[in-house]
Amino acid sequence: MSSPLLTLVKSGTKLWLDSIDPELVALSKTQGATGATSNPIIVANLVKSGKFDKDIKALRAQGLTGSELAWALTDRAVSAVEKEFLLVYEATGGNDGYVSFEVDPLLEDPALNMPHAERVAQYIALGKKWAKGHPNRMIKVPATPAGIESLTELVAAGINLNITLIFSTRQYLAARDAVVRGLDRHPDLKRFKSVYSIFVSRLDVYTEDHVKSLAPESQGWVGIVNAKRIWKLNKDFWAQKKLPLQQEMIFASTGTKKPNDPKWKYVGAFAGSDIETNPPETNEAVEKSGQSFTPSIGILPSEAILKDIDTHVDFAKLEEFLMTDGLKKFAEPQKALLEVFGTR
Repeated sequence: MSSPLLTLVKSGTKLWLDSIDPELVALSKTQGATGATSNPIIVANLVKSGKFDKDIKALRAQGLTGSELAWALTDRAVSAVEKEFLLVYEATGGNDGYVSFEVDPLLEDPALNMPHAERVAQYIALGKKWAKGHPNRMIKVPATPAGIESLTELVAAGINLNITLIFSTRQYLAARDAVVRGLDRHPDLKRFKSVYSIFVSRLDVYTEDHVKSLAPESQGWVGIVNAKRIWKLNKDFWAQKKLPLQQEMIFASTGTKKPNDPKWKYVGAFAGSDIETNPPETNEAVEKSGQSFTPSIGILPSEAILKDIDTHVDFAKLEEFLMTDGLKKFAEPQKALLEVFGTR
């Protein structure tokens, strides 16, 4: 029997691991993975696991402490995984083989009360700092007002981008248009790559909790429908631009949140195109499932379900709630990581 994840890759999906755990990265490569992503939760959990103890000891020996130590560790960990996928990057001419590095999530911490213009400047400065010397590193920037405003200058600086925490068409369009405004100043469009991380399962949790008017048969479809619609917008738009590299969607938050859903629900729904960043536990469940995936990215539910979603789901409210929640989910682990190194 063929590996389910390999059938996913064969269907046309690029598989990126949502982890930088060295052992899991090695395993994921055998399952067809060609890239990886990182975030504060991942780094914090790896620190707690003890897997980075040697690295921490080495960095402390260099005199690093506090925040400098935390970011040096993150840089070192991501760099190690970049080496694992560098051959993929080179073989595809920069179309694959990336590892994402998230800039400081505390820039959006309400407690800091940072002015908007300063946030924008920090995203630009940190993006340039952490991208330098890393050809297959993607700088991950959230689709917040300040994050979006920084994208034009980051593109003009030649930086490849993963725009994350996208929950709505509005966010996607704002981010994409900001990217486009920087293209005229990009130093080498043959190497330009942007991806747009649309979150999926969190939308279905939200509607089940907050949109009770949605019919039972429509619950569980909102994340998929929303992501597929944005995927189509993205595909059609960049096809007209005819850039050398694909500007793709990342289907993120593909792990199921409801116990009765099959673990491969979201994995299978997006088979056939672009990129999936699956958590390790989702990949493990998919491998055990015996499923064989074929292209299904273009398949939508019935017109009745689509109409029900369009009638009852207020995506502005959904975006506001999930963005606030998402920023908190990344900020709290970063604070915890800094506390480990004595900076809070």
